[in-house]
Amino acid sequence: MSSYPPSSPAQPTTLRQRLAGLRGPAVPPRPLDARALAALAANPGCGRRALLDGAGVDKNALATALGSPAAFGQSQFAIVRGNSFETKVKGDGGAELLRLVHAHLDPAAEPPGAGANVPDLAAAGPEGRAARTALALREATAAQAWTLLDHPMLALEVAGSPAYLEPDAVVVHPDGRWTVVEIKSFPMIDGAADAAKVGAAARQAAVYVLALEKTAGKLAGAEVGHTVLLVCPKDFSNLPTASPVDVRRERAVTRRQLDRLTRVEELAAALPEGLSFDPATRTAEELVEAVSAVDAAYAPECLAACELAFHCRDRARSAGAVTALGRSVRGELGALTTVEEALAAASGAGCAEDPTAAALHRAARLRAEALESAAGVVA
Repeated sequence: MSSYPPSSPAQPTTLRQRLAGLRGPAVPPRPLDARALAALAANPGCGRRALLDGAGVDKNALATALGSPAAFGQSQFAIVRGNSFETKVKGDGGAELLRLVHAHLDPAAEPPGAGANVPDLAAAGPEGRAARTALALREATAAQAWTLLDHPMLALEVAGSPAYLEPDAVVVHPDGRWTVVEIKSFPMIDGAADAAKVGAAARQAAVYVLALEKTAGKLAGAEVGHTVLLVCPKDFSNLPTASPVDVRRERAVTRRQLDRLTRVEELAAALPEGLSFDPATRTAEELVEAVSAVDAAYAPECLAACELAFHCRDRARSAGAVTALGRSVRGELGALTTVEEALAAASGAGCAEDPTAAALHRAARLRAEALESAAGVVA
């Protein structure tokens, strides 16, 4: 009989430990921001991005280690210009920012005075800052006075994992309404800004609105406004101007898409033990194998929103996947998932009972007839 005491059963691995192992035990988690969440919501079928973002993996470092570095992002000049403009807008205790909110969104209320509240939101860690922000929102709502929250911290659960978000500002109105303020450095010329940039800002602001609604639901008299204020430089100057943006549609779409995301624990549980996305401890070949273990849903739109898009595009092209041609083409081809299958169907080798294959074959015949007719006319 052994003199050693019986060994205790192995303790189950928690989700936090599992995610730490995926990104590397010594690697701090990369926080999700509203821009990443908006991009994630735009492609909810991509388990690869959901897992990597949920685990806090640095996708830029991972893409570089895979040999397909991301080729997008703000220039250092744009970042400095944006920070300078934001500082100007929030100067003097946020007087100009509050004036813009009052003028565009709440002109019937008492104008904000010089002594508007700007609470200190400093705290330890994102959890502490989120708790401090919730307390400041509660106090401001009860005070029924203009209050400016500068870079508050909001919490939102995404695929079973908490995400901490930091909007530029949130303004509390005297009637208890909360307004998200987005400050951007792109110009607003003659009262209008670039539609694509405004759309991106609206999708980003919708994420903040969703996070605020979670807190507002616990406070009597609190209400989150679905019209956010976009603040930009006026014409070609550095003077701030503003425009209200209704984000109800973006909010509804983002909420629906985030609800469709597969939970992170389900994605992590399907992976083999020991798998890691840490570039510091894994070779390029091991990282390729690890990334391939998680299903992706590549589309050309990913090139403007995801750091791994170039790697996923190369894989989709090498596999001949029709996803590389775009979501609309993928949807039209139905069960035909590869370019080879689509070409075979067009040549008449596809299943005759498949309506998609039959339509492709007919289109190919019509094209061939049109080319023959055109050649005869030229001759």
